Amino acid sequence: MSYIQPKEFAAKMVDAGESKIFMSTKDTLIRAYMAGAILALAAAFAVTIAVDTGIFLIGALLFPVGFCMLYLMGFDLLTGVFTLAPLAVIAKRPGCSWGGVLRNWGLVFIGNFAGAMTTAIFMAIIFTMGFTQEPNAVGQKIGHIGEARTLGYAAAGFGGMLTLFVRAVMCNWMVSTGVVAAMMSNSVSGKIMAMWMPILVFFYLGFEHSIVNMFLFPSGIMLGGQFTWFDYFAYNEIPTVIGNLVGGLTFVGAMLYSTHFRESPKRNAAAARNDDLVPAE
Repeated sequence: MSYIQPKEFAAKMVDAGESKIFMSTKDTLIRAYMAGAILALAAAFAVTIAVDTGIFLIGALLFPVGFCMLYLMGFDLLTGVFTLAPLAVIAKRPGCSWGGVLRNWGLVFIGNFAGAMTTAIFMAIIFTMGFTQEPNAVGQKIGHIGEARTLGYAAAGFGGMLTLFVRAVMCNWMVSTGVVAAMMSNSVSGKIMAMWMPILVFFYLGFEHSIVNMFLFPSGIMLGGQFTWFDYFAYNEIPTVIGNLVGGLTFVGAMLYSTHFRESPKRNAAAARNDDLVPAE
C-alpha cells in the first residue's frame, strides 16, 4: 500500500483546488448533487443501524462508507471545497480568484442541497409508506434529531449557538482531514483506510456537518418534527456552514499549506548546536 509524503499531497491539494475553480458549471453541479445524495443515504443508513441495534457506535463505524464512495467516484462536498479551492488563490495559480472560489462554493452548495433533498424525499416516502402511515421508528428518530439540534440550540441562547459553531468547526477539521488523507495513497484500500478514521470520529462525536444536515433536517420536517424551515436555517444550517468553512480552511488547508507547501527554510545546524550551549538562566 503506497504512501505519499506530506509535501507531495500538499501540492495535490493546491492542484485540486485549482481544478475545482475552473470546473464547468454542469460538472460542478452534477458532482455536488451526487455527493449530497450519497452522503445523505449514508446518514439514513447510519441512523437506521443505530435505531435497529440500539448501539450508536455501530452506525458511526459504518457511516464512512458513504464518504468513501462519493470521494472515490470524484464527487464534491461543500466541506471539501471549503478547504481546497482557496489554496489555489493563496498559491497564486494563474487565473484563480476569490470570485472563482465563491462561484465554486455556491454551485456546490446548490448541488449538495438538491442531492440531499432528493434522498430526504425518497427516504420519507419509505419511512411513511408513501405518506400514508405515521413515520416508522427511524423516521421518528430523525424528527427528534431535528428538534434537538435546532430548537435545542436556540433555547440555550448564546451558549447553544457557540456550541453549534464549535461543533461545526471541529466537524470540518475531521472531514477535510479525510479529504486530504485520501491523497496520501495511490491505492483504493489505502485511500479508504485513511478516509475512514476521521469520518468515524466526526460522526460519533455528533459534530455538525452542513451536508448531512441538509438531509436530516428537511427529513425531520417532512416526518413531523416540531420545528420549521426558519428554525433549520437560522439555528443550524447557516451557522454550520460558517463553522465548517472556518474549520476546514484554518485547521486543515492553511496548516498543511503553510508547513508542507510553503515550508520555511531549515535552521542552520551549527547555530542550533550553539543555541543548545547557552546556559539556562
